[in-house]
Amino acid sequence: MDQSHIELAVPVNATDHGIGPEHAAITVVEYGDFECPNCKQAAPAVKLLLQRYRDRLRFVYRHFPLEALHPHALHAAEAAECAGGQRRFWPMHDLLFDNQEHLELKHLRAYAERLELDMARYGAEMDDEIYLQRIREHIDGGRRSHLKGTPGFFVNGRIVDVSYGLHALFDAAEVALR
Repeated sequence: MDQSHIELAVPVNATDHGIGPEHAAITVVEYGDFECPNCKQAAPAVKLLLQRYRDRLRFVYRHFPLEALHPHALHAAEAAECAGGQRRFWPMHDLLFDNQEHLELKHLRAYAERLELDMARYGAEMDDEIYLQRIREHIDGGRRSHLKGTPGFFVNGRIVDVSYGLHALFDAAEVALR
């Protein structure tokens, strides 16, 4: 499939985790996996993008755990969602990438404690997998957007091929501003 015609299947909505103004000129959506080394490498570039385009860019993160390759990615996504339910998604997002080699359940719980989450609520939500459906919906949206791997980036609804480097993300943002 010609990459230039691939578009985001699920528009950005109120349930997404986003940073930046809602009506920004540029909206970047990442489908990511907390256990993916390439996603970890992309995280600093995303922060740089947010700094460079401060009031003109909105960044949205969606889950696309590659469970066959990354055995802890799904639980990490669930932990991030539990943190999000307590308004701590972004701090958990950063902790998970910073500690990518340690994503077992005991570590996820320790990160939740570090973020001072309500641990009874965290434990109940993880045990009941209350965010699993949301994560599955993200995965489905990624698949319908023709994603094969992570990270998958879309700028203003169009896929950006970052396989040759994250500079493509900056280039796409510049084009979107014109």
